[in-house]
Amino acid sequence: MTIETKMTDPRTADEMQAAFAALKAADAERLAEIEKRGAADPLIEAQLARIDRQLSQHRAALDRMALAQARPAIGDDRREGDPEHKSAWGAYLRKGDDSGLARLDLKALTQGTEAQGGYVAPPELDRLIEARLMQASPMRQIATVRQTSATVFRKPVGLGAAAAWAAETGGRTETAAPTLDLLEFPAAELYAMPAATQTLLDDAYADIDEWLADEVEGAFAAQESAAFISGDGVNKPKGVLASTIVAEASHSWGKLGYVASGAAGAFAASDPADRLIDLVYAVKPQFRANARFVMNRRTVAEVRKLKDGQGQYIWSPGGANEPATLLGYPVNEIEDMPDIAANAHAIAFGDFRRGYLIVDRQGARVLRDPYSAKPYVLFYTTKRVGGGVQHFDAIKLMKFAES
Repeated sequence: MTIETKMTDPRTADEMQAAFAALKAADAERLAEIEKRGAADPLIEAQLARIDRQLSQHRAALDRMALAQARPAIGDDRREGDPEHKSAWGAYLRKGDDSGLARLDLKALTQGTEAQGGYVAPPELDRLIEARLMQASPMRQIATVRQTSATVFRKPVGLGAAAAWAAETGGRTETAAPTLDLLEFPAAELYAMPAATQTLLDDAYADIDEWLADEVEGAFAAQESAAFISGDGVNKPKGVLASTIVAEASHSWGKLGYVASGAAGAFAASDPADRLIDLVYAVKPQFRANARFVMNRRTVAEVRKLKDGQGQYIWSPGGANEPATLLGYPVNEIEDMPDIAANAHAIAFGDFRRGYLIVDRQGARVLRDPYSAKPYVLFYTTKRVGGGVQHFDAIKLMKFAES
């Protein structure tokens, strides 16, 4: 029996070698019993059967490992934890040595790109940046975030099919075909260029991936936050407020509805909290269960002063791990929401998880530049992000106007 020793995990090969040695010993003992007594001991037969099963299991495991190694990666399905790529990536960041990255099978691993475009970061760094952005970006915390390997993420949306009642034996007429809408979310390029000293890069104890993720977090989060609220969709995500906005009475698919505050650039002089109640109930019941208010801190300061008919504040401060609530719904502060002003849509309410989609294209890209800002080393880091409203019934706005 031939045992292959070219394995990914040496422990599996060692276990198989040990099982094979035990099989040989047990088989020799079995043959000796047959020669001596004319029949094999049943205990030896059982031992042989058990060892044979172990060998079969090890062989199957080795076959699966060989297939996994031979399988080519598809798209952005990169092999995580690849020590060769990790070592080459570290040499590139610290010393600018890209020979290790250039030697990799770039077509199979999709790890690299042309010299002027830098190199695609390992999956670990990509996830590290995304985790930092999740903590820093309030919109990412309340919206749906999807990963994609495509330049444009397309989402078909069913707008409902026609239905009709009929008697048990009555005739059925053909109903209208379901209506579909195709939403497209193109991923635009977001970039930052943090700088490091060579001393930092030479420090063996410094985690360069952590440092890079920290540096790009603030720059990326600020740009993303603004785009998710008011981005026009041109080379950036399309924000909530960039949608077509109409009075709630005229609302239809593809548009966001608004409720008027009752006064130009202010809340209504009498019973201002009633308009917030109108805003809450402009959202359908299925979206209210996970709904929340979104506004900036200056609007929060105004809303916190509102009282009900009994003189009680309608705002409830949050506890240690609980958010503040308004009319029983949590409030998220996003600084990029507009201030209260004439015709401004300064308050949003709804289920943002179902209402807004953020699309991250996998693969942050890093280009090391030691020349443009000597003695500093620049790291031109890019990431592709898209976004837009995905359900126009889930979010409503308050417009600070009489009507």
